[in-house]
Amino acid sequence: MIENRNHTIYRGPNIWARLPVIRVTTDIGELEDRPTNKIPGFYEALTELVPSLYEHVCSVGRPGGFLQRMREGTWMGHVLEHLTLELQNLAGAEVSRGKTRSTGEKGVYNVVFAYEQEDVGLAALDVATRTLNHLIYGSEPGFDFQKALEDDVIRVAERLAYGPSTGAIVSEAMRREIPVIRLDPRRSLVQLGHGRYQQRIWATVTSRTSDIAVDTAANKELTNRLLLEVGIPVPRARTVRTVDQAAVEARRIGYPVVLKPLDGNHGRGVCINLKDEEEVREFYAVAESESRNGVVVVETYIPGKDYRILVVNNQIVAVAERVPAHVIGDGVHDIQTLIELTNQDPRRGVGHEKVLTRISIDEQTIETLERQELTLTDVPARDQVVPLKRTGNMSTGGTSIDRTDDIHPDNEEIARQAAMVVGLDIAGIDFIVPDISRSIRQTGGAIVEVNAGPGFRMHTHPTEGHPRHVGRAVIDMLFPPGSPSRVPIVAVTGTNGKTTTVRMIAHIMKTAGKRVGMTTTDGIYVDGIQIMSGDMSGPTSAKMVLKNPTINYAVLETARGGILRSGLGFDRCDIAVVTNVAGDHLGQHGIDSLSDLARVKGVVPQSVFRDGRSVLNADDEHVVEMARYARGEIIYFSVDEENPVIREHLRARGRAVILRKINAGEMITIIEHRRETSLLLASQIPATFEGRLRVNVLNAMAAAAAALADDVQLEHIRTALKTFSTSYFQTPGRFNQLDHNGRRFVMDYCHNLAGLQAMADFVGRMEAPRVLGMISMPGDRLDADLAAFGTLAGVTFDELIVREDTNTRGRERGEIATRLKSAAMEAGLSDERVHIVLDEKEAVEAAFKLSQKDDLVVLMVDKPAQSWEQLNALTGHFFAD
Repeated sequence: MIENRNHTIYRGPNIWARLPVIRVTTDIGELEDRPTNKIPGFYEALTELVPSLYEHVCSVGRPGGFLQRMREGTWMGHVLEHLTLELQNLAGAEVSRGKTRSTGEKGVYNVVFAYEQEDVGLAALDVATRTLNHLIYGSEPGFDFQKALEDDVIRVAERLAYGPSTGAIVSEAMRREIPVIRLDPRRSLVQLGHGRYQQRIWATVTSRTSDIAVDTAANKELTNRLLLEVGIPVPRARTVRTVDQAAVEARRIGYPVVLKPLDGNHGRGVCINLKDEEEVREFYAVAESESRNGVVVVETYIPGKDYRILVVNNQIVAVAERVPAHVIGDGVHDIQTLIELTNQDPRRGVGHEKVLTRISIDEQTIETLERQELTLTDVPARDQVVPLKRTGNMSTGGTSIDRTDDIHPDNEEIARQAAMVVGLDIAGIDFIVPDISRSIRQTGGAIVEVNAGPGFRMHTHPTEGHPRHVGRAVIDMLFPPGSPSRVPIVAVTGTNGKTTTVRMIAHIMKTAGKRVGMTTTDGIYVDGIQIMSGDMSGPTSAKMVLKNPTINYAVLETARGGILRSGLGFDRCDIAVVTNVAGDHLGQHGIDSLSDLARVKGVVPQSVFRDGRSVLNADDEHVVEMARYARGEIIYFSVDEENPVIREHLRARGRAVILRKINAGEMITIIEHRRETSLLLASQIPATFEGRLRVNVLNAMAAAAAALADDVQLEHIRTALKTFSTSYFQTPGRFNQLDHNGRRFVMDYCHNLAGLQAMADFVGRMEAPRVLGMISMPGDRLDADLAAFGTLAGVTFDELIVREDTNTRGRERGEIATRLKSAAMEAGLSDERVHIVLDEKEAVEAAFKLSQKDDLVVLMVDKPAQSWEQLNALTGHFFAD
C-alpha cells in the first residue's frame, strides 16, 4: 500500500520552489522496485479514469510528456505528484509545478506539489493516494473516483475559493505584484499590500468605504430623498410600518407600486408591479419579513429594463442588463424539469460560489408563476420565456448582458452623481429605463437603489457580451499609479550573527527616520518596542510584522528552521543578507552537510527582486557560492581587503564594504565603483568592544552593506553604529556585559561551534588573567558537534560550569553535560575544573561564586531574561544596563 507518513506546508518561497508547495513523505511500500510499466493494466486504468493527465508536459516538455514517462516506466511517487496536481486543476485551481525526489530510504520519496488553497491540496493528495491504491491493490471495493473528486476535493475548493468579486480584485493585485494576505481563510477579508501601505477589502467593501455611506445606502428612504434633493430621478416613495399604512400610501402614490424592505439587499423581499390594494395587502408580509427594523418602502413602479451600473472611484466601470431568472419552453418539458435542466449548467452553483446561481423553487417562484397563470407542472410552448423571479438579481438565479458600451452619456453622469451623493467608493446603481442607450430625460425612468458592496459577477462573467475587468478599477483606486504597496524588506539569514545584524540594520533605519518592524529570535519589535517575545524568526512572525499597519520598513531574521518547516513569510524581499554558513542543526530535516545548509539559506537571496540587492559574506566560501543564483546586485563584505573575491568584484566595478588597516586602526570602508569612502573605525562601534569582538565587526559591516544597498545616507549609518552597543536592552542575550568588583561578566546566547569559535577569539583578545565559562549545547546536535564544542571550550576557558537546557531535545537528562565535560577534560582541563550544574539558574549562581577579581566570566545562556535578572540581583545592580 502507498502510505503518506507526514506532510509539510510551505506558505512562501522555500527550498523546493518559489511558490507555495506541500511536501509529503510517501512510502510506496511493495512497489519500491516496480515502475509503472511493470504494473499490468495500470497505465490504461489511470488514463481512462483521468484522461486530462495528457496535458501534463513533465520533463519531456510537451503535452503527453507525463504519459510517455509512465509508458517508459516511472516511479509511483512521481505518479502521485502529477495526479495530485491534476485533481486540484479539476477542482478549478491552476497549478502545475511539482517535484519528486528520493529520500535515501528505499521506496520512500519526498513528493512536492504546488497548491492554491492548503486544504484543497491536502484533499487532492488524499484522493490521489486512494485512487492509486484502488487501481493497484483494489483497496476500496466500490471506490467511485468521480464521487470522491466531487465530494472531497471540488466541494472543499468551492467552499474556500474567493468569490467572483473578491477574486477579480485579488487577481488584479497579484498581476501587479501587490502582496495579498488572506486574513480569514473562510471569508473574503483580504489585505492588499504591506505595513502602512496596506489596504483591505471584504468582497467589494474596501478600507476606504465610508461607514456613513454604507448606512445611507442601506436606508432606501434616506437614499431616495438625498438623490431627489439634487435632482436625480427617483421613484416617489414613502415608508410605512403597517399594511394599512402601505395601502394608504399606495393610493396616494398611484398604482402600480413596489414594496421592499427599507434595509434589505440582494433583491430579497422586493415585490414589484403591484396593481391594486389587494396585491399590496397580499405581498406586504413578504417585504416586511426581510426588513430588520420592520419598515417597508412603498414606491412608484418604474416600468423598463433593469440595469446595474458599477461606479468605482466616481467613474463608470461597467454596465449590465439584469434578466430575472427564467426558463425557455421547448414544448416538451414542464417548468420544474426545465428548471432542473437549467441548473445543470456547470456555470451555476450554490450562492456566489460560481458565476451563476442555481434557480431555487420557493414562494417567490410559485407567486411569479401564479401571476402568469402557470404552475410548475405546466409545459410552456416552444421558445416561450417564463420568468421565475420578480427581480433580476444574480443571487436569485438571474442572468446578465453586458451593456457597458451602450450607456448614454446622460445616464452615465446621473449614475456617477448618485454614487457621489451617497458617498460610496464602490457603488452598484440600479437603473430602470426602457433603453440604457437613450437618455433618461427622454425615455423616463429612475434610479431605484444605490448599493454598497455590489457584486461583480454580472460584469466579470456576463451571460452575454464582453467580460469587464472591473478589479483593475478597484486596484487603481486603492493603489494609484506610482503609489507604493510594499514596505522595503531586508531579510537576514546565516548561521551566526543574524539577530545582531538584524538589530543593527533596524537601528540604522530607525536613525534614518523609518518606523521599523523587526523579527528576531528574541521576539517581534515595532519601532523599538517589543510586542511579542520568544523565537520569532519564522514565516508566521514575518507575516505578523507585514500585517502591522504602522510600519514602513521591515527587517526580518530568517532562520533555517522556519524555511524548512514553512518557507518564507514573504514572496520577495528588497535586500537579502547572508552572514555565514557554519555547521549547526546538521542531521535534521534531511540537512546533512554544509552544502545542504547553504542551499536552505540560499532561498533568501534567491527571493530578492531583480532590482534588489544581495549582501554576501565574501569570507565564507559557501556564501560566495550563492552569488551564482542570488538575485539583484551583489554587494560583498569582508574583513580581508586582499580577499580575491573582493578584488575581482571591485575590478568589475561592484560595490563592497571592507575592513582596511590604517594607522589609527581598522577602518570600515565602502567601495562603490572604485571610489572609496571611510565610514568609521571598527573601534568606534561600542558593540565591538573597541574592535576586540570580531564577530560584531563583521555584523556591523553586513549592516552597513545592507544600508548602503538601500542608499541610506552615510551619516545615518555612522551615527547608528556609533550608538549601537551590546547592552541588554539593545541586544538581549548577545554579548551583554556587566562589571562587578573588578570582575567582568559577559552573557551570550552561544549555542554552536561557530559561535564558540567567535567567543574564543574574543576571549583571547580580552587578555583576562583567568576566564570562566558556563557552557551548554542543544541536545539535537550531532555527537561529533558536542565533542568539538566541548574540546574547544576546554582550551578556551580556565574553568567550566556545564549546564543543560530545560528541553534536552530527545537526550537523557545529564547526557549533554557528560559529553561536554568528557571532551573538555580530553582537551586538558582537570576534573576539579569542570563542574556539572544542570539547572541554568543554579549554574549562573555557581559561576558567580567561583569568580574572582579580574576574572572574565562568560555565561552562555538559554534564558537571557531570567539570567540577566539573576545576574543583576547577584551583583546588586538591579537591572542596570
